[in-house]
Amino acid sequence: MAAAHLANVLIDGSMLEGGGQILRNSVSLSALLSKSVSINRIRNGRKPPGLKNQHQTGLELAAEISSAHLTGATNGSNEINFVPGRICLPGHYIADSVTAGSTMLLLQIALPLLLFSVSPMPPSTLTLFGGTNAIQAPQIDYTLYVFLPFMRRHFGLEGVNLDIKKRGYFPKGGGEVRVTVKPFYEAGEGTRRLHGMRLLVRGGVKSVCGIAHLGKLPSSVGREMVEGARMKLKDFGSSKAGVEIAEIPVKIEYRRDENKNTIGAGSGIVLWAELEGGGMIGGSAVGRKGLDPAVVGTQAAEELIKGLQAGGCVDEWLQDQIIIYMALAHGKSELRCGKGGLTLHTQTAIWVTGQFTDAKFAIEEEPSGHTIIRCTGIGYTANLLVSKSEQRRLPANNGLN
Repeated sequence: MAAAHLANVLIDGSMLEGGGQILRNSVSLSALLSKSVSINRIRNGRKPPGLKNQHQTGLELAAEISSAHLTGATNGSNEINFVPGRICLPGHYIADSVTAGSTMLLLQIALPLLLFSVSPMPPSTLTLFGGTNAIQAPQIDYTLYVFLPFMRRHFGLEGVNLDIKKRGYFPKGGGEVRVTVKPFYEAGEGTRRLHGMRLLVRGGVKSVCGIAHLGKLPSSVGREMVEGARMKLKDFGSSKAGVEIAEIPVKIEYRRDENKNTIGAGSGIVLWAELEGGGMIGGSAVGRKGLDPAVVGTQAAEELIKGLQAGGCVDEWLQDQIIIYMALAHGKSELRCGKGGLTLHTQTAIWVTGQFTDAKFAIEEEPSGHTIIRCTGIGYTANLLVSKSEQRRLPANNGLN
């Protein structure tokens, strides 16, 4: 496919949330839909503005997966151009943020690109180096225990496995994560597409679980994080507002990684509540030097409690991550979110999908203060993909020179 024939989408990187999410969603959709994209004013309101190393790494990973021609992806750059070629599966990809940049943000940009195939094939693999438990990004345990289980349950996303080889704590990073992704393929009607999801009934809390993790620190740090979280949840459960979890068993454990499996000393904790209607609410916190571990546990519990009190079926972090999948899915998706309106990240994700796709989003504010997101997805299929054997029959430069 010649680059000159690609539709081009222009994205203002300062819109709404104005951060790295615009880059990740734009480039993923660009590659899937074979639409070149130019993004300017990147992170315009941040200090400093422009690309950071972790953003550059994510863009380069997406470019490798989709045989794209990428320009402008240097540290500090405020404009990039991305011209996708063909996504060739299966693939084996490696990305290193070098710093403590989040491996889970790298996964966010790559995962949609590896999900769709025209025929059965072995899984693709991602080896990601960087932070596993970073600030201002989902911890890897959130992805393991909240995001992926939710995607399996509600979108039919099977075949994604995540293995932590080494923990990379903030601020040192250096962790290693191995991800395998077995794509959808056409073995019968509808099997090569994500299906829409419907989650409008919250229900009560079924369970509260959590995992505290630490490396190259005393085990007491883990125990104190667990105790801080337990005490906060117990206090909440004894209040009028927290009556729904008063009788719910709380299962939180801690794990201390072997020194050989940890780069740098660090800690973190992730909590999650499963709801009777099928929803999930998470809460997390990362340990920092000089911060009492019990306070770290308390912070995670406070975030979980905030999500529960909002009354939606998902927490605010899950809310924005699933927007791209609602847009790609077949059929109608409906999601009940909490009170207080949609987060800026969610609004941004919806705006970006509208620049690339014909997915139709409708936002409904209920008298109760809750927000309903409705989306008619595009039913994306793998018609733009080719296998490696088919790739050999394409022009060597894919028309990108």
